Amino acid sequence: MPIFFKLSIQELPLTIDSIGNRWSQESISRPKGFPLYHWLQTENGQGTVTLAGEDIILNPGEGILISPHTPHRYRNNTKSWRTAFLTFGGTLANDIRKICGEASYLFIDAEEGQYFQEWIDRTLLSYQENRLDDLSLSAQCYEFLMHFSGIYRKHSQTEHPLYRQYVAPIIERIETDPAAVPDVDSLAREVHVSPQYLTRLFRRFTGYSAQNYITRFRINRAKELLVGKPYLQVQSISHMSGFHDVSYFISVFRRQTGTTPKQFRKNYGVNGS
Repeated sequence: MPIFFKLSIQELPLTIDSIGNRWSQESISRPKGFPLYHWLQTENGQGTVTLAGEDIILNPGEGILISPHTPHRYRNNTKSWRTAFLTFGGTLANDIRKICGEASYLFIDAEEGQYFQEWIDRTLLSYQENRLDDLSLSAQCYEFLMHFSGIYRKHSQTEHPLYRQYVAPIIERIETDPAAVPDVDSLAREVHVSPQYLTRLFRRFTGYSAQNYITRFRINRAKELLVGKPYLQVQSISHMSGFHDVSYFISVFRRQTGTTPKQFRKNYGVNGS
């Protein structure tokens, strides 16, 4: 299980800070996240990554790119969980979000994950055989990241049959009346798939799980109501946005925005109830 650090001694736009494969992955907790963009992919076994309020199971071939300073933890679900991983350094490392977007993480399924696994295996072999110079490494890092961009451009196309059949009807329902949307299990039954498969499709096409998509839409709806209808009380906005427990609404709103609903109003110069 090889692992290497600081593959380049030059200051380059992008480079590898650490890389490894066949790694016997242990449980890890990072309440303040990791300072660099990093990629984690299951080779064998199964693990769970917890972040952004949800558990993401990584089966063989599946991987996740986590943005810097995103609190998360790993948990081994099987006797042996072997992973490949990669962290990025370089003078432009903080600008990776311009390539991969602003999401706190990007989930990649096993089919798409094959490219990333082969890239890591190939890069490690080249480095061990002294066939990888610094400039080539920097260019290949850019190629690796641009592949994420290509995947999400392709998967965001609303003409994809899977999107039209399973995701679009759910999104339409969420956006029509977020307060009336049932739980993910019920939504999955409406389109005749399992909750797990629906969640995978949402991650593939939107970058978020089905539940996270619903929550984010509800919070955005609440923001609109807080600013646009100052005469409405927070409790009413909670119900109109799909949160039937106002305390839970305030907790989720604070977690998503960093402030309470009342303070959010004040920040926009709105004196509401």
